[in-house]
Amino acid sequence: MSRVQSLRALLLLCAALVLAGPGYAVDTTPPLPNAALQQRYYNLTHELRCMQCQSEALADSSVGLAADLRVQVRELLLAGQSDDQIRDHMVARYGEFILFRPRMTWRNAWLWAAPSVLMLVGAAVGWRILRARARLVGADADADADADDDAGGESGKP
Repeated sequence: MSRVQSLRALLLLCAALVLAGPGYAVDTTPPLPNAALQQRYYNLTHELRCMQCQSEALADSSVGLAADLRVQVRELLLAGQSDDQIRDHMVARYGEFILFRPRMTWRNAWLWAAPSVLMLVGAAVGWRILRARARLVGADADADADADDDAGGESGKP
């Protein structure tokens, strides 16, 4: 195979890979009738979690359950439900875990407060450690000074 043929084969392979991308699209649901509904669909499918993959949004997951949930979101949008109603429907069926951004409730308030509380505890522990080390350094300096005074007096130096 000549060098030109190898280069052509490589270019053909690259073109095939670039053009094959749209063929592997995850979301195969048909577009909604207007751009506003399509944008709402896009936003909802990106903020709802796939219950099977658990680390991917519905929009990014290729499993069957995610496809079914995308169809369900589409049908609820076409039925005229608001985004909050759709979220409530999904939470009622699958629990709070389906939301990538959980709601602030008394039940999960500790999740929201934990980072701040842990930062304060860490700062207090760090402050106490630094204060204790400063006392130890001061005590070592005093002990060294006392030892120097005692050694100086015994040697007979003025």
